[in-house]
Amino acid sequence: MKLSAQNRMKGIVLAITEGLVISEINIELDNGILVDALITNSAVESLELEREGEVLVCVNAASVMLAAGDVQISARNIFPGKIESITDGMVSTQVVLNLGRGSELTALISKSSADEMELAVGQELVAVVNAWSVTLGLT
Repeated sequence: MKLSAQNRMKGIVLAITEGLVISEINIELDNGILVDALITNSAVESLELEREGEVLVCVNAASVMLAAGDVQISARNIFPGKIESITDGMVSTQVVLNLGRGSELTALISKSSADEMELAVGQELVAVVNAWSVTLGLT
């Protein structure tokens, strides 16, 4: 499977909570990090997702928000880490965050936001990913 999403991680489905139209999928990545995804019930069926089944977790780098300090936010996925690398472009900045446990997450933010945050390699940040921004696939 070829995907354009920069963040691709394998995991195991821990739980599926089915709603009227949407299901919440709780996943443990291979490195032990927990991720929540919200997808349609029809997607759960077409992927044949089941508890303890393998799944591919994908997050587009532009869907990863970065914050400094203690974050109180409604997003389900909040990952603390340290900046591993920063690549500045003319209008955007790519930030690779080391989450520990052999895992990293890439964020793509505006250059002006990166400048305002005064980002530096080694700086501690929090990556925030809304559960709606998590795409699931099969490995």
